[in-house]
Amino acid sequence: MLFCLNTNTTQSNWGKSNIDMERNPLLEERIFSIENEADFEKIALEVFHFQKDKCSIYKDFISTLGITAPKNISEIPFLPISFFKTHRVSCSQYEDLLFKSSGTTGTERSEHSVMSKDVYERSFLSYYQKAIGSPKEQVILALLPNYVEQGNSSLVYMVDKLIQESESPISGFVLDRHDDLKLRYDQAVTQGKKVVTFGVSYALLDLAEKSIDLSQAVIIETGGMKGRRKELSKEEVHAEIKKGTGVEFVSSEYGMTELLSQGYSERNGLFSFPNWMNVLIRDVNDPMSYTVHGKTGGINVIDLANVYSCSFIATQDLGKIEPGGLRLMGRFDLADIRGCNLMVQ
Repeated sequence: MLFCLNTNTTQSNWGKSNIDMERNPLLEERIFSIENEADFEKIALEVFHFQKDKCSIYKDFISTLGITAPKNISEIPFLPISFFKTHRVSCSQYEDLLFKSSGTTGTERSEHSVMSKDVYERSFLSYYQKAIGSPKEQVILALLPNYVEQGNSSLVYMVDKLIQESESPISGFVLDRHDDLKLRYDQAVTQGKKVVTFGVSYALLDLAEKSIDLSQAVIIETGGMKGRRKELSKEEVHAEIKKGTGVEFVSSEYGMTELLSQGYSERNGLFSFPNWMNVLIRDVNDPMSYTVHGKTGGINVIDLANVYSCSFIATQDLGKIEPGGLRLMGRFDLADIRGCNLMVQ
């Protein structure tokens, strides 16, 4: 069974912070070195036992279910995502960062205590580079006004780090300043830079209504309407963005406060994920059973980068597995309208 490093101060631990002494760098390295499904399942089961011992709310949850020794991934209990609103989901008393979910007025915000910012940065930087490209070769712009306003956003933290990594004075948060965005875009194109624009759905629709040419940009849509606009299907949102900006394709990010990893959609609308992340589709009527590929159900996410909180999350999202990836289908009825890039029809 895996365990955290001893927190008792000894001569060999002089100079180390309490957080460093609770980290398990060997397990972290194994997580980010996963190459195949067999590796993933083996390490996922080890992470389960680690969190069963160290994350008190997850320990109580699985004890109540009576499932403490799963033999494979499909037997692992998934913690309902709503627990992040009511409990501290963590394997440690220490935290580098505290992220809070975005939300509409009056909704309760989920909180994710992140013990190690290094793990979060390693997760999003490495997969972004694989899926989107090297930030150093890009100009990165952000239309994320509500996330900046509310604060404690994991998305803002990620995009801010990507902007820093780009090392370009043109990169930055433009909030809802469309003229500023256009000016920066034109400067980047003149310099031969690839432009990546992150935008919350409603802000991108506001931009599209101005008919501003961004035809050479990569647009990554995320976050939904946040109560600012009528809810539309993802296909409708992307069609309006393409029409208004001239881009041929709009990508989406699948991410949330409760996860430290993200997926990105390709031209076929299917999401791909890093090797340390996986999704299972649960039966909508039986949360302990799983559907066959091609059938819609609830999305269970395994994010092993969540090693110091909980890696096994039952979301309120609906989707199905198709050849090539995950297709998002919407949300369960009565689920909060919030992040995760899902538009309820």
